[in-house]
Amino acid sequence: MAEETNRELRMNARVVFDFTGTRVLITGGTSGIGHATAVLFRNAGADVTITGTRSSQGDYQTDLSGMSYAQLVLTDPASIDALKERFDALDVLINNAGANFPGGLDESAPDGFDASVALNLNGTYRLTVAMRRALKASTAPGGAAVVNLSSMSALRAVTLVPGYSAAKAGIIALTRTLAVKWAKDGIRVNVVAPGTIDTPMTAPMQGIPALIDSEVALIPLGRFGRAEEIAPTIAFLCTEHSSYTTGALFVVDGASDCF
Repeated sequence: MAEETNRELRMNARVVFDFTGTRVLITGGTSGIGHATAVLFRNAGADVTITGTRSSQGDYQTDLSGMSYAQLVLTDPASIDALKERFDALDVLINNAGANFPGGLDESAPDGFDASVALNLNGTYRLTVAMRRALKASTAPGGAAVVNLSSMSALRAVTLVPGYSAAKAGIIALTRTLAVKWAKDGIRVNVVAPGTIDTPMTAPMQGIPALIDSEVALIPLGRFGRAEEIAPTIAFLCTEHSSYTTGALFVVDGASDCF
């Protein structure tokens, strides 16, 4: 009996990643899912560059040690062009940056809707296309990898953020298009759709208990996810073990899509 108990205590079920020498760019890597993903890659030996909207790395309270930093405004083509010049070759691009209610605008109004799509879809597309040359130059086993972040709001109605939802649905279609178009370049493109995750973006919900309760009621696992539960799926899609995976949508949402 004691031997059986000791064996159970020693049991684990985890993946250990090795990204030694891998060149990684993660947009929006200063908080939430982007930061959790950046930490995973950094701890696995990757050369990680993260982006944020502030002028310098020191403007953030988050631990960004061991990472390079670049300012990026996705709605500014000049900012994207400046970032592109930093990379002769790139192995991994994680398109994580985005936000709802951009500039505090109501997404139900046409101007707010336009602003959300411009940030969350058009900016992502412009950046990804700008990085194509660097991605094509990758010599990573399994090819270069692009992982786009969508959202469960792309797959079920979230009436508060129609622009964000439309943009994230567009990200899924964009992923599939680029996966086919860039296959000949050795660039794989996949998309991850997280459910409701405990991040700064969802923090305002914490002050509205009725909203929290209604959201949790849609999640069979009975809780919000953690950013650290999304990062490993993103990372796996960037390994040589997923070399035959492209154009795929991975849902990580506690089964809320099953309703």
